[in-house]
Amino acid sequence: MFGTATIAALAFGLPAVAQTPIKIGFVSTFSGPQAAIGEDMRRSVELAKEHLGGKMGGVPFEIIYEDDQFKPDVGKARSEKLVQQDKVNVIAGYIWSNVLLASLKSVTDEGDTILISSNAGPSQIAGELCNKHFFSTSWNNDQTPMAMGQYLQEKGVKSLYLMAGNYAAGKDMLAGVKRTFKGEIKGEDLTKWPDQLDFSAELAKIRAAKPDGIFIFYPGAHGVQFLQQYVQAGLKGQIPLYQVFSIDAITLPQQKELALGTLGAQEWVNDLPNDANKKYVADFKKKHGVYPSYYGAQSYDSIMLIASAAEALKGDLSNKDKVRAEMKKANFKSLRGDFKYNTNQFPIQNFYIQEAVKDPEGMMTVKTIATAVKDGRDPYYEKCPMK
Repeated sequence: MFGTATIAALAFGLPAVAQTPIKIGFVSTFSGPQAAIGEDMRRSVELAKEHLGGKMGGVPFEIIYEDDQFKPDVGKARSEKLVQQDKVNVIAGYIWSNVLLASLKSVTDEGDTILISSNAGPSQIAGELCNKHFFSTSWNNDQTPMAMGQYLQEKGVKSLYLMAGNYAAGKDMLAGVKRTFKGEIKGEDLTKWPDQLDFSAELAKIRAAKPDGIFIFYPGAHGVQFLQQYVQAGLKGQIPLYQVFSIDAITLPQQKELALGTLGAQEWVNDLPNDANKKYVADFKKKHGVYPSYYGAQSYDSIMLIASAAEALKGDLSNKDKVRAEMKKANFKSLRGDFKYNTNQFPIQNFYIQEAVKDPEGMMTVKTIATAVKDGRDPYYEKCPMK
């Protein structure tokens, strides 16, 4: 027998029960030495939720955060928990390429759940392991160092010494810079990852090699350690340092003036002049007293990408084919400005050169000084079987 509320709901064409909230899983590193990156991502996800009023397509949504502990096996287990136990609609996040690679199949193949990488972009997923359930709101790993290498090539730098951590992303980063920089490579070191934080032996080799510049990829705490030791070794002012993902809003509070003048590359910089980005940066700074990082900006965009699909589908994310079709449109105001998806569902986008500076208030930040690449495509998309 119908209750009064049910009869009223049917009479007026209203749902008899409240809509089920949209569930989004978010995997990142929230403990250990790299937790600052995960926290920056979480802050930006929560800001996106605030800007959306807690709803997507009129339906409330919740975020379930999981800590990968900087370990591939833990990240895989946490991803499986989100799919099997929490039954999320979408999973986003992932800082580290090795964690993403360990988790991909459990989410997209076995679980048939859409996965959005907010940071990691291993070459395998851009190429032969591309997947209809996978989207990126960042880049393929090679692209950012490709932009740096192209800029250095155009500026007439003759030789480089290359360094990165010895894992999937580190290898991609060095491969990327070598794609576009055609000068001499004086030396190349893949250091033990993530355990090695002493770079004195490598810095001694660099001093002896006398390159025109040093190129590094050391995210988070590793970037702090490298810069301090580079300065202590007396190389600052002698051999210029060029970097990707090693000097940013996460690391600058520790690196401070040691980073001044150092150049890097990225697809998002805090001073990009579009309205969505201006609001994001201003609101983040007001709330937290610091600048956001590209990790945060890419995480914010991942939530807005999901929201764009939910808006088009009136909050119903049950049909995965329809959700993927809407996400493919990238129909939202990205903080980097407009971009479109390539066939492998990685963005086609610009990359910028940024310099570490002090802002008018004396706070360390980075500013845009050049556009290195316009409408850049990653070098692996032709290996992707999706067309």
